[in-house]
Amino acid sequence: MTIWNPKYECMGDEEKRILQGIRLAETVSHVYENVPFYKKKMDSIGILPGDIKCIDNLKDLPFTYKTDLREHYPYGLFAVPMDDVVRIHASSGTTGKRTVVGYTREDIDVWAEVMARTISACGATKSDILQNAYGYGLFTGGLGVHYGAEKIGMSVIPISGGNTKRQIELMLDFGSTIISCTPSYALYLAEVIEEQKIDRSKIKLRAGIFGAEPWSENMRRDIEERLGVLAIDIYGLSEIIGPGVSQECPEKCGLHVNDDHFIPEIIDPDTEKVLDYGEQGEIVFTTVTKKALPLLRYRTRDISKLDNQPCACGRTSYRMEKVTGRTDDMLIIRGVNVFPTQIESVLLELGETAPHYQLIVSKMGSMDALEVQVEMTQALFSDEVKKIEDLERKLKFNIESTLAISAKVTLVEPKTIARSEGKAQRVIDNRNL
Repeated sequence: MTIWNPKYECMGDEEKRILQGIRLAETVSHVYENVPFYKKKMDSIGILPGDIKCIDNLKDLPFTYKTDLREHYPYGLFAVPMDDVVRIHASSGTTGKRTVVGYTREDIDVWAEVMARTISACGATKSDILQNAYGYGLFTGGLGVHYGAEKIGMSVIPISGGNTKRQIELMLDFGSTIISCTPSYALYLAEVIEEQKIDRSKIKLRAGIFGAEPWSENMRRDIEERLGVLAIDIYGLSEIIGPGVSQECPEKCGLHVNDDHFIPEIIDPDTEKVLDYGEQGEIVFTTVTKKALPLLRYRTRDISKLDNQPCACGRTSYRMEKVTGRTDDMLIIRGVNVFPTQIESVLLELGETAPHYQLIVSKMGSMDALEVQVEMTQALFSDEVKKIEDLERKLKFNIESTLAISAKVTLVEPKTIARSEGKAQRVIDNRNL
């Protein structure tokens, strides 16, 4: 099993805690001296850098929120002069101002290092050819993956997102062995390959590195079967580093956090109380090696839980559960918490429809109404009406049993639901329009 950096990925628990404590103390001093926002926040609760002596003091530090980055747009939370910033990325800015992140040369080196670990975790070596179908540009995905693959010594095809016909053409011509993209786009690639009746034996892909959106175990099985790859989940967010915060190994029993760089905690999202290992809540990260934009206890809004037991792969890093949703993406329908991945699991487990769906939430008087639109396969679409109606009833029963609320299920024609070369739009919430 490929482990890129055994020294840090397989550290003993006490050795790791000492390293984390040293790096945390250095980071706290760095932000206190260079970021007025953090100095003011720490002063307001009576915490000085000298009070942070070990990892156990992490809980005494203040939280950081996405709104803090937006309120200090663009560079107000940077901890180094702009002369030292060699790269600027930013979020898509779908709500409010863009979230801007910066990197020093040292930060870029850290990013390449953690991405080398991430890509190696799927068994990749310098002999592999990576087809990188994440977007390049302000989005951190494409360049983060690119630098990690080059650090390993892989051949990188920087194809970026989109142009599916070209993606498949180069996959065949260049002999790509690893692919990186969103899981929804991986399924779309598989669909087009099947439509074009391409002989799968001519495709050399053996592993895929998929992230940037939540996805279920059933979706993983679908991707692995249809693309013939080992499907590995990766996790990251721009504010912490980009992709490379954590990654699965072939054991598929949680994502290994690169916890020598990013210290994880799980909190109750309402009370902000730190929860124990194994308890589900919101994952929070503190960066302890970043120079340009170090963040203390950054609230990700992602829902997960932590496992501190060593993995069968040999890594000892904390593992986070596959993200099941976000506290701010979560739908509340008639008092029930609903995540799109719950619907996805029902659809893929039944296996009688295409894996493309959309949740449409609206108001019926004073009540919330949920409609689940599911795309039919071509074979089902050509079938008799009674069979389609029977499947709609079966899906409705399974979805309502899972969610514990009623839902309208509509089977729609093939190709009706818009495809995405980035994150799939799973939810249309019309209640606030």
